[in-house]
Amino acid sequence: MLEIRNLVFGYDRQNPVLKGVDLELEEGKVGILMGRNGAGKTTLFKIITGVLKPDAGKILFDGRDLLQMSRRERAGIVAYVPQQIDFGALTVYQTVLAGRVSYYNIRPSKADLEVVENVLAEMDLQDVSCRNVQELSGGERQKVAIARALAQQPRVLVFDEPTGNLDIANELLIINEAKKIAHKRGITVFSSIHDLNQAMYFGDRFFFMKDGRIRCSGGPEVFEENIVRDIYGVFAKIVENDGEKFIHYYKGDKQ
Repeated sequence: MLEIRNLVFGYDRQNPVLKGVDLELEEGKVGILMGRNGAGKTTLFKIITGVLKPDAGKILFDGRDLLQMSRRERAGIVAYVPQQIDFGALTVYQTVLAGRVSYYNIRPSKADLEVVENVLAEMDLQDVSCRNVQELSGGERQKVAIARALAQQPRVLVFDEPTGNLDIANELLIINEAKKIAHKRGITVFSSIHDLNQAMYFGDRFFFMKDGRIRCSGGPEVFEENIVRDIYGVFAKIVENDGEKFIHYYKGDKQ
């Protein structure tokens, strides 16, 4: 289980961005972090992945404190898939192999290469493994980014807006790939998403963030009209069809 306990961080210590974040996310589940820009979502992800160091608090996975680990140790537990990635002039194979760097010194071992081959097969990237990543479509590049992260063999996979620059078909492709990774491989997936309808389809557990704190969390039942209004400052109508919720937004408090 991923546990975050009273996490505090500020770029300026007088004005903290995170003001005591607490959350729990079970292994093999997809957790969705939601909130307006500036709520602290990206900052939280940077702390989980080790880019930033918090002023106070703990981040635990299976009881082990990530903040006390070396970068190499943490890379074996947490992998990060950002929205914008500069792959450089590398092939798909070389890019995925880069996910194994923390496991070897000078050259990859046979075991490292086997991991890469298995990930390429799992992500259905074998046919493009020799192509330059920059030549691929947006959806294919995002799959390569996920494959590179999976090559780390992480226990936690963090996504920052994984579908932000994709068309609808590729959005569904990446979301379904991420759900499959979580549920079939038992990897904890933690992602931020702006589209609440997309979030409900993607996630198992949901965290609404505002002003540097988690305001509420839980399963699909946390999607309520008053919560959407509190977090985003917009009016919403939640309707149910065939057992699934859908959110419609309005300019005022009436349709």
